[in-house]
Amino acid sequence: MKTLLTLAVTLMIAGAAYAGCGLKVPVSGEAKAYNAEKKTLTVGTETITLAATVKITNAEGKEVKIADLVGKKVTVSTDKHNKKGESVTEQKKS
Repeated sequence: MKTLLTLAVTLMIAGAAYAGCGLKVPVSGEAKAYNAEKKTLTVGTETITLAATVKITNAEGKEVKIADLVGKKVTVSTDKHNKKGESVTEQKKS
């Protein structure tokens, strides 16, 4: 019984550690360059690696190619822990 309880507690702790906290850190600025080979986007002076499932949208909310946003002001939502960009959105012009 102790072995079963120990195994259950261990699995619960491992699952909680794997889940992560989910905090996002926004990075805003002009998209200066995109490297398709390394899947990196340079925003201002910061280079951000994009996640495989990155969602890229323009100011109207339509999905576009990342190359279309180079030279425009964007906001990149990055995961706090692995620093990968999970979404790239063009900022609306005021």
